[in-house]
Amino acid sequence: MSSRPDTPALPAFLRIHQYAGLKPGPRLLVTAAVHGNEVCGVAAIQRVMAELDSGALQLRGGTLSFIPIVNPLAHRLGRREGDRNLNRNLRPPVVPQDFEDRIAGPLCRWLADHEVLLDLHSFQGQGKPFAMLGPRNNRGELEPFAHEQAEGLLAACVGTERIVEGWLSTYALGLQRRAERSGDGSRRATLQQDPHYGVGTTEYMRSRGGYGITLECGQHADPEAPAFAYKAILRVLVLLGMVDAEVVAPRPAAAPELLQLYEVVDREHEGDRFERAWASFDPVSKGERIGTRHDGTPVLAPADGRIVFPAVNAQPGSEWFYLARASSRQLG
Repeated sequence: MSSRPDTPALPAFLRIHQYAGLKPGPRLLVTAAVHGNEVCGVAAIQRVMAELDSGALQLRGGTLSFIPIVNPLAHRLGRREGDRNLNRNLRPPVVPQDFEDRIAGPLCRWLADHEVLLDLHSFQGQGKPFAMLGPRNNRGELEPFAHEQAEGLLAACVGTERIVEGWLSTYALGLQRRAERSGDGSRRATLQQDPHYGVGTTEYMRSRGGYGITLECGQHADPEAPAFAYKAILRVLVLLGMVDAEVVAPRPAAAPELLQLYEVVDREHEGDRFERAWASFDPVSKGERIGTRHDGTPVLAPADGRIVFPAVNAQPGSEWFYLARASSRQLG
């Protein structure tokens, strides 16, 4: 961290808003701009707060907290990260080494102090909103969990056409391969080989006994994304009994498609390239060429399914794309 006089001062605080109902109820935390260029949730939170402040929206009970800009440095710079990806390796740091470490301390305290999390994001490519939920109930070492039913209802209520599960278990498989490759010694490479690397806001929330979902509200510049995020906040408040049901239209009657992530593929070289401009949830067939390595080796789909999170500009050594297939899970 530079202390030169000509270096702009780093953000020194998180702006947090809290509404305490006069009756008991759930403790809900709503966050946005974990990635600084994902701003639809910022606008949605501001809209809900304005309605609470004006009295247009009444909180029936419980505690409602908002962190509209979780990463103020990345947000000020208009990019995904400040020094690194805040939504990876999320834990209270022993010795902070970058700006995101400094954010992680207070953020983790606020996550631990709540029961439910709605984390609002957007994505780079084209596509429709989708939600990501965590594991099924289990007592395993990777991500023990006991709120499958409640989290399933949370994911089902926000109004997306698709819900995706299996993030952390899939990422753990990728870490095994990444550990076999030598990094360049940088902090980024070290973090990407850390077994904790797949832990972000929702994973940390679950580790502290709560539950929550990541809601991808649309493409970064989609003019409909802020409205979708706004309705999602209201739908969650209705689900939890914190506001009256009449404040928002019910979610679509059609059940969302549920997909299971099962594979992550890293970009290994700057010369690795996609076969075409993929969008999340584009179908792929077994044996179809997804991309080509810099040495000409084809990257083929191992089975029928969907491509998820294709990142054409991914840094070498980080996630290039994921693969998903239909899930048999029942929500709620």
